[in-house]
Amino acid sequence: MLKLYNTMSRSLEEFKPRNGRTVKIFTCGPSIYRRPHIGNYRTFMYEDILVRYLRYKGYRVDRAIPLTDIEDKTILEAIKKKKKIDELTGDIEKIFLSEMKSLNILLPEKVQRSSLCVQCAGKLIKKLIGSGHAYRHGVDIFFDPMKFSGFGKLYGLDMKRWPKRTIRFRRDTYNGNRWNLGDFILWHGYRDGDLKWWDTAIGKGRPSWNIQDPSVIIQHLGGMIDINCGGIDNIYRHHDYNIAIVESYTGSAFANYYMHGAHLIVNGRPMSKSRGNIVYPEDIRRLGCGNRDLRFFLFYTHYRTKLNFTPGRFKDTCGKLKDFRRLARTLCTAPRSNPASADERVRDLVAEIPGRFETGMDNDLGIGSAFDGIYDILKRLDLLKKLMTKADAAALKRNLAKVDSVMAVIF
Repeated sequence: MLKLYNTMSRSLEEFKPRNGRTVKIFTCGPSIYRRPHIGNYRTFMYEDILVRYLRYKGYRVDRAIPLTDIEDKTILEAIKKKKKIDELTGDIEKIFLSEMKSLNILLPEKVQRSSLCVQCAGKLIKKLIGSGHAYRHGVDIFFDPMKFSGFGKLYGLDMKRWPKRTIRFRRDTYNGNRWNLGDFILWHGYRDGDLKWWDTAIGKGRPSWNIQDPSVIIQHLGGMIDINCGGIDNIYRHHDYNIAIVESYTGSAFANYYMHGAHLIVNGRPMSKSRGNIVYPEDIRRLGCGNRDLRFFLFYTHYRTKLNFTPGRFKDTCGKLKDFRRLARTLCTAPRSNPASADERVRDLVAEIPGRFETGMDNDLGIGSAFDGIYDILKRLDLLKKLMTKADAAALKRNLAKVDSVMAVIF
């Protein structure tokens, strides 16, 4: 059985979808005011492995991922670069979609800009005002976390720290992993000179970053899903905001499982512009390595373990994949002449591959251990390759192709 680590319970849990063989997944998408780096793609990579493995096990996956194209940072970046907002976000969107394709990361049908859900956001906020969870303050609209029972339950927030007086946070996002102890903004009311605004059921303005994911979730997935995915930084504020908004709107539990991937760092330090150590996929290609190498490096280390990118570690990991693929090619090639009779050791090793793969994957997507298990089998088969028949080689290729529907690095 598949077991996943659920951040909500802080434990491994058997995965059971709400609705038979259909799994609903929401993935936090990129903010397309700046281009993603390999750390961002590591998050999308573990989510890709999750989707592929669920399909491998026979589930149908219904997934949504938004492209956040309107927020405070987007507007400031457009002003800084003297670009129109649509021009700025359009350029980044093209880069994102192209690099996701190059890394063979599957995208759902439901990929769209958050700005296309503005009217939905307006209706959502209107209902939240009606239920008393949200309120107007001047032209803006805020959410009052104290009106939602269980606020901060994903993070484990100590509500005893909550201030008695009303404090409002009107920026879309705040730097750092800290909690804003107060009411958070849902709607930026129109002000003279605003670069981007819409006319909606709640008036003129634009949706805050906090309301955009919930509006996409409700519009495309109905508000009740199986798995909510993202990076570990989303445990601070963002995902608890989503929970509070969606559950206040629907009156039902939002997600049954919450999954969060750890950060990727470079040479032992977090990536940042000030350090000048941000790494993009194109930087990897300049090292003479391919997209398959980067894909493997990003998923080989368990998704909940911090990944340290160094040239030496990257080279070693890619060397492992290179040798694995060499063995696979050699062994999948039919022998020039068949031995007199089939060897049970060869047949048993070939047949063992799917089971070894699933044992690793069923343990919270342990794809690194799954890969190593298959690698060990290939090395043992290499010692017996003179005993392999054409039927053995064909069966090996079938089994490797099956597991490669998840890994996508062998063939």
